[in-house]
Amino acid sequence: MSHAATFLDEVVETARRIEPATIEAMCNELVSLRERDGRLFILGVGGSAGNAGHAVNDFRKLCGIEAYAATDNVSELTARTNDEGWPTVFSEWLKVSRANAKDAILIFSVGGGNMEKNVSPNIVSAIALAKERGLRVLGVVGRDGGYTKKAGDCVVVIPTVEDSRVTPHAEAFQAVVWHCLVSHPKLQKNATKW
Repeated sequence: MSHAATFLDEVVETARRIEPATIEAMCNELVSLRERDGRLFILGVGGSAGNAGHAVNDFRKLCGIEAYAATDNVSELTARTNDEGWPTVFSEWLKVSRANAKDAILIFSVGGGNMEKNVSPNIVSAIALAKERGLRVLGVVGRDGGYTKKAGDCVVVIPTVEDSRVTPHAEAFQAVVWHCLVSHPKLQKNATKW
């Protein structure tokens, strides 16, 4: 079988294994967030950072949710990384944003963060700050979900179908999940053009 056929079979199997109930629960969380006039802060690194910026657009434009991605301001991100260190770039950004109990964070991550292994310590620090301030913690993560799954309130874990392709499938399915959410009848306020 060709690589393309194998990859697409893995996509089908991944979609089949995702728990729709968790996505529905996340939709309800986001409806509540909008009703209380809360803001959605989307956090991710690498490909997940790119997904965060795209998702901000969709949540704002289609759902009327005030949303922001910490990685959209590369000047602030790199200044914080240079001056304060990578582990606190998101938590310090959330502090300046006056993140509070009306708000929520949405983590996009392949591994979900793990302080012991020094994997995405910035995500772990952001979740800790969010919990301290009473924010809801949502996530779309791969592998076993890492710290995001352990500490989060509503977390979709993208099932691992093939160990060697965890990253491409996890990042691709972040987009599948958020597009499912922004097109959900409970959340979508504005129609797409196409």
